[in-house]
Order: sequence, then structure tokens, then C-alpha cells
Amino acid sequence: MPSDNPRHPEERAQPASRRTRTANTSPSEIRDAIRAEALALGFDAVGFAAATLAEEARGNLAEYLRRGYHGDMGWLADKAARRGDPQVLWPEAKTIVVLGLAYTPEDDPLAPLACPERGAISVYARGRDYHDTVKKRLKALARWIAARWPSELPEGLKVFVDTAPVMEKPLAQAAGLGWQGKHTNLVSRQFGSWLFLGEIYLSLELEPDAPEADHCGSCRRCLDACPTDAFPAPYRLDARRCISYLTIEHRGPIPHEFRAAIGNRIYGCDDCLAACPWNKFAGAAQEPDFLPRAALTAPRLADLARLDDAAFRAMFAGTAVKRIGRDRFLRNVLIAIGNSPTGDPSLLAAIRACLDDPSPLVRGAAVWAFVRLADPAETAVAMDRNLASETDSAVRQEWRRLASRETAEA
Repeated sequence: MPSDNPRHPEERAQPASRRTRTANTSPSEIRDAIRAEALALGFDAVGFAAATLAEEARGNLAEYLRRGYHGDMGWLADKAARRGDPQVLWPEAKTIVVLGLAYTPEDDPLAPLACPERGAISVYARGRDYHDTVKKRLKALARWIAARWPSELPEGLKVFVDTAPVMEKPLAQAAGLGWQGKHTNLVSRQFGSWLFLGEIYLSLELEPDAPEADHCGSCRRCLDACPTDAFPAPYRLDARRCISYLTIEHRGPIPHEFRAAIGNRIYGCDDCLAACPWNKFAGAAQEPDFLPRAALTAPRLADLARLDDAAFRAMFAGTAVKRIGRDRFLRNVLIAIGNSPTGDPSLLAAIRACLDDPSPLVRGAAVWAFVRLADPAETAVAMDRNLASETDSAVRQEWRRLASRETAEA
């Protein structure tokens, strides 16, 4: 899923003072030197693109927004003009260096789905927050470039990593790193669907790399793998149906029609990524920051449901999960508990505690899970007790759904 966080503005290169000058270097030599330094710094993929976007990419963005596929992600529409044209974002940009870091999992990324009493967290979020790792490396490369060629960069450069209105995947395809697959994510012949992206905008014109061609062919494994049918057509994603969107970006109650299909996915979804046959060419990621933490690899749902805000922050410090906050996370956990097999007393006990949670988002999800796992007699008693005192309309609606069902069955 795309994201945009205005709290992390783009980074400018340092002033020209104390820079090391390299005179009489040709543009092709500069390009080769940047590529070599990027690889030396640990990037797995490097490409160069002109600071423009094809009309097709802008048209796809406009159509995506027109159809409302972005859901609650209003920032996509608010900054559409800047997102659709690098020249609007930064008029001085001439070349975009697109860089990739592989986060390929060593083990089967979908293995946690076979353990319904445990939570499945997307591969990218099981280790350190990639924003921190990628940005640190991008800034190191940017400092090196600025120090080597200050006179060739009169307007400097800028660094972006998933924190500004940048259409990263079309730029990555233009730079030859891969192509946008039918699941709309980048696919690389070398790294499959497992690449983090970042960009450095240069005020220097360098020769672009050849764009990568589409190699999906007739394959539709990613489309068929989606649990919620979030792809209305190949290369089209309706985020409102996507589990990654629903468990991360969506702020309210998860729509009932998707709850059962979510299963035990409590943060993101890797099904379409993992289905891609190009993954077979990708070796396991070597970056230590991206190695999964043991506590985030299939954690017990009963333990997660008991997290207060302080415990949540401590457990997920330094990870991408922390950014959605405790209440949205527990909403996801309770949906997963509601999808677990009945008979586990620890799960039912966790739900009971959440029925009185201070957050209405948590309480509403707890009602749904409670109705699915608890004895009908107990749910009736709980409804009589809680509905009378409940002040939140969405939570009251969850209880009323139970009452309507009981009336229909009577």
C-alpha cells in the first residue's frame, strides 16, 4: 500500500561549504560513480530516470482518484498535482536516482496464516521501520554526491523515501528497476516483489536508464490470491477492499463484508506479493534491520489483545506497526480473534476485557468477536448489560446487529 507522511519533509543537501570538488567529470562518469557508491553503501538496485512522468502514469492516478479507490487516503487527492509531476514537486529536478533495498523473507511469508490463534504481520513490518533504514542510507549517498560535484548541482538535490508525494513505482519502472505488476506493486526480475524504494532528485541532467518492460504475461496468480477481490481488473487496485489498507490506513471500523476474509492478518497482507512467480529468483535479504523480530513473527492474539497503550508502544518501538496506534491495532487483533476457532478460553477472556475498553473502535470489534466465539446465552446477557450504557453509535450498532439476528432466528 502507498503512504504519505507530512511530518517527514524532504531532505535538502548540505550547503557547498567544506565539500570536496571533483572537476572535469563527464555526466556518464558521474552516473557510473553514483551507481557504484550506491551499491557500496548497501543498496541492492540503482537506476536513473528523467524527472518526468509518462502521461499514462498521471492518467492512471487521476482515474484511481476519480473512482474513489483511495478510500480514506485523502492525502493522495490533496497532493495529486505534485504526485503526478516531479516538476511540480521540485521544478529544479532534472534526474531522479531511484534506489531499492530488498527485504525478501527467508521463510514462507504466509506461514503464520496456518496458525489462527496467532497474528500474521506483513513481512515488511516484522523488522525495523524501513523508513529509518532507507532514509539514513539515502542521506549518506546524497551527502557523498553533493560533496563530489557541488558545481554541477547548483540547485542541490533532495531525498525522498515514501514520505512525500512521489509516484515511486512508475519512476522505478522508468529507471529500469522493475515493472508494475498486475498487483500494482513493483516486480523485479532479480528481487521479485520485495523491494523498498527511495529517490534522490538531482538538479543535474544525467542519461536515464532504459525502462523495464512488463514481464507478467498471462499470469494472474497475484489477482487470484487476493482474499477480498481487491483487484477490479489487472493493474487496478481498489484500496477500499485491500486488507493492507483496511488494517493500516483505514481509521474506522472494518466493514463487515471483509472481516471473515481478513482471517488472522493483523497488520497488512502479503498474499498477492507472495504469489508472484518472480520471487523464486530472489535471495533472502541481507540487511540486518529487515530481519524479523521474534516477537513479531506470529505473536499470540490473546497476548496482543491485552496491550495497553504503553505496552503497545514498547512492543512495537522502532517498527512500522507503531504508526497506526494501539486502538487500530487492537481492532485488527479482535477481528482476527473473531476468526479463530472456538474453544480457546484465553481468547474469549481477552475479548471480554475489550468489551469495556475506553476506545469505541476496540469495543466495536470486541462485540463482533464476542458474538462469534461466545455462547449465545452469554452474548445475550452481555448485550443487555452493555447496550444500555453504550454511548457510541457505531458500537451500539454492533450490538443491534446481534439483536436483529436473534429476532430473525426466533
